[in-house]
Order: sequence, then structure tokens, then C-alpha cells
Amino acid sequence: MKMRFAFVLLVIQLVWSQRPVLTDEEIVSEMVTAEMNEVFQSSDFIKKKNKKFSEVTGDMVIDITVIQSGKVATFFKVDSTIKNIDFINFMSEYILTHKFKFKLEKKKRYKIRYNISF
Repeated sequence: MKMRFAFVLLVIQLVWSQRPVLTDEEIVSEMVTAEMNEVFQSSDFIKKKNKKFSEVTGDMVIDITVIQSGKVATFFKVDSTIKNIDFINFMSEYILTHKFKFKLEKKKRYKIRYNISF
């Protein structure tokens, strides 16, 4: 019940402010997952991926560290069925340049595990 209430407050806060400050690790994790899903389904990403890596298929498990400003601080490949190192580097660069639609509390950082399939 508390999580639903917190999520509803978060949605309301997203509507009224440009970049909300998130404080709960579970909500941060949900937001990172949702936003990463959006990013990897966006036409921009699909176009860039298909330009150089149209033949690449498989799964990746990655750790993403998000810092106070909403920027991605680290990208770490935990596991992958994809062996193309150029594609893994492309993913790393693409994710490291991403800035999330939220901020974190001062001096906070969260490491989020994310799974993606191509």
C-alpha cells in the first residue's frame, strides 16, 4: 500500500516538476528500468543499432550506476550472450551519455541491474 501511494506521489510530482528528486531505491530502480526500456525501443536507438549492428542478437545483463544529477556514472556488463565487443562498447557509450528524467538526493548513487534482449 505504501509503495502504491509513493508511486502515485511520484507520478504527480513528475507532472508538476521538470526533474523530481527521488529518494526511495525501489522507485529509482523502477524508473531506471522504465526509462531504459523506452530508450532501447526508441527509433533513435534502433536506427543507430541497425546501422552498424543489425545482425546482433542475444541478451545482456548490465549494472548501471546513477548519480545525483541523474547521469549514468558507470556501465558494467555482468553477463552477455552477445560476444561482439564493438557492440558492447557501442552500448556502453550510448548508456553513459544518457541523462535520466530525475535527480537523486545529494551524495546518493544507486546501482541498478538491468536485463535487455535484442
